[in-house]
Amino acid sequence: MGEGQMASEDTILNAQLDVENCVLGIAHDILLAMTSPIFIGVDVGGTSIRAARFNGHTHAPDPKAKHTTQASKGPEVVMQRIERTIREVAPPDLTGVAGVGIIAPGPLDPFTGTILSAPNIPGWENLPLKKVMEERLGRPVFLGNDANLAALAEWKFGVGRGHNDVLYLTISTGIGGGVISGGKLLLGARGLAAEVGHVLVVPDGPLCGCGQRGHLEAIASGPAIARMARARLKAGDGENSKIWDLVGDELNNVTGAVVGEAAQAGDEFARRLIAEAGTFIGRTVASLLHLYNPSIVICGGGVSMLGDVLLDPLRAAVRQYAMSDVYWRDCPIVPAELGDDAGLIGAGALVMEELGGKS
Repeated sequence: MGEGQMASEDTILNAQLDVENCVLGIAHDILLAMTSPIFIGVDVGGTSIRAARFNGHTHAPDPKAKHTTQASKGPEVVMQRIERTIREVAPPDLTGVAGVGIIAPGPLDPFTGTILSAPNIPGWENLPLKKVMEERLGRPVFLGNDANLAALAEWKFGVGRGHNDVLYLTISTGIGGGVISGGKLLLGARGLAAEVGHVLVVPDGPLCGCGQRGHLEAIASGPAIARMARARLKAGDGENSKIWDLVGDELNNVTGAVVGEAAQAGDEFARRLIAEAGTFIGRTVASLLHLYNPSIVICGGGVSMLGDVLLDPLRAAVRQYAMSDVYWRDCPIVPAELGDDAGLIGAGALVMEELGGKS
């Protein structure tokens, strides 16, 4: 046998070994994903991008990573930073990663994985984020909005466990919602369902961030509470309120958090403001009980951390405005359980749901 023929056979043998190793590697990845899948959750905001890894069907985010969004540098830079943050928490080469869930800003279509618009990230209009990230990662990618995925997280892993019908509200800078109906996340025809904060509560009322007037978000969110506090303090109401001490007599420093701090310290003026917001939310919840008939109502977000200062007037309004006590008698209204990680956990839970995982 000549040296040329031997070299040729060695080349063929090495090529066969490379193919076999590649096949074995792929088979190993598939087996790993089947036996102990890894899910990646990502929370994309206007100022920061957070990612976490979930090993198996658990809700413990470990490890976690966070980077600035750098939205002003354009869509491509943001997508590069999303990929970087994902790879930071994932195993090398994404080995064993079954899929990635992303909480994305702005109205979006979860069925096509398209960002319709994102006011805090310039250039993100009709952006096929799912397609782009799947091409970069080589893994299935799923999108959802923050309130929907927080609802999913609380249902699967939080205080909503054991319930098939859940109404979730997030009360913070804005007001959002999510609905679990019959054990499924309710999305609607275009994935735009459960926008609780944009239920009309005061016709021709204060301007909402969406451009319409009188929505619940414009009446009872953190900024709305702060706006009402400043207006009333300026008009002479609450002249003995602790709020003055907290802001150093500077009305422009009054925020929802400041009003909440004063309310928790027993300030009657602040408690009255929080109670009014709770009453508006409670009236809306009463209507939502008629629509969705949940077995539990969960309140998340920064304002909800005021606890019973907010929830007691909310519950009272539900009892007053529901058409029958059958709607609320066996339907507790409770604080959320998962805290700041609810979004990340929801993003991970989205992948589990979409890929057929069971918690």
